Amino acid sequence: MNETKARWISGNTFSAETGSGHTVVMDSVPAEGNLSAGPSPMELLLVGMAGCTGIDVVSILQKQRQPLQGLEVQVKGERADSPPRVYTNIVVEYVLRGDLDEDKVRRAIELSEEKYCSASMMLEKTAQITSSFKIVRD
Repeated sequence: MNETKARWISGNTFSAETGSGHTVVMDSVPAEGNLSAGPSPMELLLVGMAGCTGIDVVSILQKQRQPLQGLEVQVKGERADSPPRVYTNIVVEYVLRGDLDEDKVRRAIELSEEKYCSASMMLEKTAQITSSFKIVRD
């Protein structure tokens, strides 16, 4: 079982400690001209999705013995206008570096999106998720 505890600091700022002992500071989106103390909880959902699918893709490509030299996963999300302001549309772009087989990259991403990435599967309950990838060869 995963576990997290969030403690209120002040204003809209919370410090959360995960069951694995990591700390994350969260804040709401700041008013214009102000700085926030950390990402918003909704931003962290996209961070989780990017990390989840990224870990999957790296693992699958390594098992396929693909010479992956780098991976960036960019996730953009649009939210509903009224509460609850869930994500309704998410676009994921994978940028991979290396002399990679395009079909194997496509398959690794499909496996992550359709079978392994729990974060993506939860978010697809409210959002349409589309993805694309490009390979940068050195």
